[in-house]
Amino acid sequence: QVQLVESGGGLVQPGGSLRLSCAASGILFERYDMGWYRQAPGKPRDLVARISRSGKTNYTDSVAGRFTISRDNAKNTMSLQMNSLKPDDTGVYYCNAKRPEIMRDHWGQGTRVTVSS
Repeated sequence: QVQLVESGGGLVQPGGSLRLSCAASGILFERYDMGWYRQAPGKPRDLVARISRSGKTNYTDSVAGRFTISRDNAKNTMSLQMNSLKPDDTGVYYCNAKRPEIMRDHWGQGTRVTVSS
């Protein structure tokens, strides 16, 4: 059974930092492209950052330079270090694992991040 379990969300003041983690089980983690998505209230779920199975990273423009995505294939985990947080970063953050060549696309249950003073 595939499980992606996010943790690390919470309430933080503008300018603060949080570190999100995603623990994966039931998949061959190193063969998956991983990503973090964010769904703000009343908005669609959008890509925040992704890291390929080879370690290549991409960020949406609004978080580039503030967020850092990483993965540890030995521990089957992915992280998102979020610095200089802004109220617009508020939302539910979802972990995603994709392996398009075998049409696999898995999601976690999400962790809520609220940036507010």
